[in-house]
Amino acid sequence: MERKTEHRLEEALIEWFEERLREEEKSQATIQKYLRDIRVLQHFVGDSGKVSKEVVIAYKQELSTRYAPASTNSMLAAANHFFQALGWQDCVVKSFRVQREVFRSSERELSKEEYVRLVETAERKGKTRLSLVMQTICTTGIRISELPFITVEALQSRRARVALKGKTRTVILPRELCKKLLCYAEEQQLYSGSIFVTGNGKPLDRSNILHAMKALGEEAGIPKNKLFPHNLRHLFAVVYYDAERDLSHLADLLGHSNINTTRIYTMVSCEEQEERLERLGLVR
Repeated sequence: MERKTEHRLEEALIEWFEERLREEEKSQATIQKYLRDIRVLQHFVGDSGKVSKEVVIAYKQELSTRYAPASTNSMLAAANHFFQALGWQDCVVKSFRVQREVFRSSERELSKEEYVRLVETAERKGKTRLSLVMQTICTTGIRISELPFITVEALQSRRARVALKGKTRTVILPRELCKKLLCYAEEQQLYSGSIFVTGNGKPLDRSNILHAMKALGEEAGIPKNKLFPHNLRHLFAVVYYDAERDLSHLADLLGHSNINTTRIYTMVSCEEQEERLERLGLVR
């Protein structure tokens, strides 16, 4: 009978994993997410720290009772990455199969009208930086992690060179956006480097932008479940695709290596699909 290998999840291994993720050039947000997920696994195995295939399968089932399938799979992906990095191949488990959504949810989707209202509210309250952050994401489709690449130099050439996770791409910056950002930079006495920084000169944090957007929600009359930065990137994708119908070019603009990821951004809402079907006029 084959002897099962016994593994122990120790604090030193988590610290090692964090360094490994940095060596892999994972973003800070990704590193923190992976570490949070590994801590959940650590709590599950308890003081014994014993990890085996059976334990991980039990952990998988426990997650499925507390989280949606997509969230569970995300946490399992972190655990599997951890196991593979350590060479614990015998602990790797399969993710749950999730049927791809056919429609996007209008309950969480930010409309163009709501976006305009959000920007106008920010400007009315004197939150110029927040207004410009939202406009930058929504008019270029960049990720929050790519905001530091919006520099004074990039604005002058209307091209931002984004280099993350071993990939490099050029983001085209709209002329009117550049004008606004250059005026802001002059007011803030920023003559080089990133536009969106804190008082200490550090890049804006994702959570700061998220909380600032949600704080505007009530006055702008927009549900808080629609107010998160990624929705601005999503809105860019929807508006661009509706105008151009060019999925391949949109994938390039969003920095997607897999066009199937881009398809998720271009799904219509159930209500919109109903309207399209009604316009066919095939019922007689």
